[in-house]
Amino acid sequence: MPMESSDTVHHRAAIHAALADPGRLTIVDHLLLADASPSELQELLSVGSNLLAHHLRVLAEAGLITRRRSEADGRRTYLHLDRRALDAMVPVAGRRARRVVFVCTQNSARSQLAAAIWNRMSAVPATSAGTHPAEHIHPLALAAAQRRQVPMPARTPQRLDDVLQPSDLVIAVCDNAHEELPADPQRIHWSIPDPVRAATPDAFDIVVDTLVERIDHVAPRLRAG
Repeated sequence: MPMESSDTVHHRAAIHAALADPGRLTIVDHLLLADASPSELQELLSVGSNLLAHHLRVLAEAGLITRRRSEADGRRTYLHLDRRALDAMVPVAGRRARRVVFVCTQNSARSQLAAAIWNRMSAVPATSAGTHPAEHIHPLALAAAQRRQVPMPARTPQRLDDVLQPSDLVIAVCDNAHEELPADPQRIHWSIPDPVRAATPDAFDIVVDTLVERIDHVAPRLRAG
């Protein structure tokens, strides 16, 4: 057997082995929809820090997870599932919601883009809001949406408290907003870098690409109700 094929088989076997544990399967199922910090996963699993560290090391060595440092608190990291490594070997996660509300701090870029992309890809309606809304949408966000042919009206940023309804599914696309909001196991969190910090067209394009990838994965798994 050629070396490349052998490597592929061994890599797939490593993924199967990494998933052959109830705790690690629970971690992967959670990360299918949302990024999470080690402390959040520790609370989810109710395990000690040493055992959690072992699980995360096994998943990382199999190429299933990556780490990203929080923009809000540099001491915190978030874990992200690399879905390319799954190759249809794990269960599909699903949720129900009447509406999706994307949240970031200022509701001027990431959350606005996310709602616009979602509404193009899903029949479940979406809107967006901020914990501390700005006065207007960032012009580079509008420009990025136009470049990618994503319809995005220049809506005035909204405050989350004025928008949120009990039946909404909240997706935080901002570390600051996620860490500021009260803990909620139903909330989804995507740790996406703030393009306003770089304030370049490329930074906003990267965010659009990231959101398209995330939404393309989650939207088909969300049912209205």
